[in-house]
Amino acid sequence: MSNHSTILQHLPVGEKVGIAFSGGLDTSTALLWMKLKGALPYAYTANLGQPDEDDYDAIPKKALKYGAEKARLIDCRTQLAHEGIAAIQSGAFHVHTGGMPYFNTTPLGRAVTGTMLVAAMKEDEVHIWGDGSTYKGNDIERFYRYGLLTNPALRIYKPWLDQQFIDELGGRHEMSEFLIAQGFNYKMSVEKAYSTDSNMLGATHEAKDLEMLNSSMKIVQPIMGVAFWDEQITVKPEEVSVRFAEGVPVALNGIEFNDPVALIMEANRIGGRHGLGMTDQIENRIIEAKSRGIYEAPAMALLHIAYERLLTGIHNEDTIEQYRINGLRLGRLLYQGRWFDSQALMLRETAQRWVAKAITGEVTLELRRGNDYSILNTESPNLTYQPERLSMEKVDSAAFSPADRIGQLTMRNLDIIDTRNKLGIYTQSGLLSVNQDALLPQLTDKKDTL
Repeated sequence: MSNHSTILQHLPVGEKVGIAFSGGLDTSTALLWMKLKGALPYAYTANLGQPDEDDYDAIPKKALKYGAEKARLIDCRTQLAHEGIAAIQSGAFHVHTGGMPYFNTTPLGRAVTGTMLVAAMKEDEVHIWGDGSTYKGNDIERFYRYGLLTNPALRIYKPWLDQQFIDELGGRHEMSEFLIAQGFNYKMSVEKAYSTDSNMLGATHEAKDLEMLNSSMKIVQPIMGVAFWDEQITVKPEEVSVRFAEGVPVALNGIEFNDPVALIMEANRIGGRHGLGMTDQIENRIIEAKSRGIYEAPAMALLHIAYERLLTGIHNEDTIEQYRINGLRLGRLLYQGRWFDSQALMLRETAQRWVAKAITGEVTLELRRGNDYSILNTESPNLTYQPERLSMEKVDSAAFSPADRIGQLTMRNLDIIDTRNKLGIYTQSGLLSVNQDALLPQLTDKKDTL
């Protein structure tokens, strides 16, 4: 399967062409243009619980008006909820600034959309697919990978890579004029100072004014929560409890949820009231160029905080370290569109099986403004945190005695001697200097021994 046969550079006239249809200017124009040029467009819209979409059923109807042979709405919310929870369970987040992660919400959305839409297309015997991603971004590669994983016979046709489409309808003004000329009463939406992509796990704001690092998140109008930096907005402290059972979030504030979608929606409402989970990140795109985004993810942030609190109280240090290292690697694979590759499945299943299964319990927090919160209580039948083990008070039948500790410290002597000898070697070779200002031990007398 060569690259040239997979990616079509010209419209396949007379053939079925699937398009991921959002109902916005770009996809509406592309669908109508393909129809007029002689292709048979099929429209597929993913319901991802986007916070800024109020009428999903209207989108396929709009596609039919613009000339789609068939238009389908594919409900992806349950799968997206499961993948979001899997990411929480495995800590699959590699982009961090000052300890605050980006929750990979767009990559999770692409993994679900890319596979489910192409699977729906296969049912309609549509084997050519286009989406609205640009050639400079990550999504073009993510959709490519997930599409071909789902349907190896898939070919890609994107009007945004077709020079004829670009020449005829290169900009938003030309697109809106085209729709009006074809008899559609198209009212161009007011241009924001940035672009937004969202699903129920999170919103991504980037491009335009946000490409400038002196434009802060204060220019963003949040769509999942409050603009917590605005002092005119009242945000009252709120006590919230999150309960997990074997790694799965099952209750918020004592209310149990059988449906993970409903739980995530409620967690979004709770966290959103405070602006929780909103961050400003610089990241490396797949093509190794840096981009900047403002991210919202109130539910993911709330679940992550509670999950990691239980994690630290239940698991031993080496398990936690493995979770963190694997999470960094898995987060990067997720970001690159490799969520279903074998190397990712290995890391993910490791966490879901050996880390998540023990995460049962409830965490109570006080949420304030933005990412300001306090943990008030942690309860779990699986806690290995036991205050009496290291209590500063006198404890009967203590875990170990002063004599035990003397023996343990004495066992360190060999290691300390070896380390000291190494420092001496480094000093002789000039790697370390011996002077009064040096913080390291002064190794002037080799006869000093333990």
